[in-house]
Amino acid sequence: MGVTLGEEIMLLSLDDVSGAAKDWSSTGWGVAGGILLDLVLAGRVTVRDGRLEVADRTPTGVPLLDGRLERIADWTGGGNRKKASDWLAKDQAKSVRAAVESLCGRGLVTEERVRVLGLFPVRRYPEADGSVEREVRERLESVVVGGADPDERTAGLVALLHAAGLYRQAFPGLPRKRVEPRMAGIAEGNRVGDSVRRAIRDVQAAVAVATTITVVTTVS
Repeated sequence: MGVTLGEEIMLLSLDDVSGAAKDWSSTGWGVAGGILLDLVLAGRVTVRDGRLEVADRTPTGVPLLDGRLERIADWTGGGNRKKASDWLAKDQAKSVRAAVESLCGRGLVTEERVRVLGLFPVRRYPEADGSVEREVRERLESVVVGGADPDERTAGLVALLHAAGLYRQAFPGLPRKRVEPRMAGIAEGNRVGDSVRRAIRDVQAAVAVATTITVVTTVS
């Protein structure tokens, strides 16, 4: 596997120059959901009826995925089926950190430490190599705007961006109303195989539940 779904979403969400994430909260849901979907597609975990279970602890060979797989296995106690939305809520911040570390290791972004207002230390991740992000954006443009049929991974990426509400990050120059209907249609998975469609829908649903719970809790 090349760049993972979680890393692709992270790249879309980082400002190329400043290295700041455009929306940390929504980005966290998307990145955590992307890692989870990759693990589902790899046959390592399952998400059914909103519940998460480890099916195979064999490493995938992708450090970012294997790190989360071990954490999921420990969290579920090896066999308990817990809510996938609870996992996303628990791990989103750590997933973001793991994703940016992986991108740094790949040489796609660099880590800079700066002080906001000269006082508060923060980390930024400006672009070092834009080739992967350009390829991702070209795929999204072709499928969402151009109407091309998506492959399975692009369909999964679109579904996660839709579930997390990351329209502006994916299409910064286009109004949401232009891209949202097409993204929603792709998220239904009608153009991919049954097993992949189920995986996409299950993880997308978990992301949607997790984001809704967070919004309700914050408003309350």
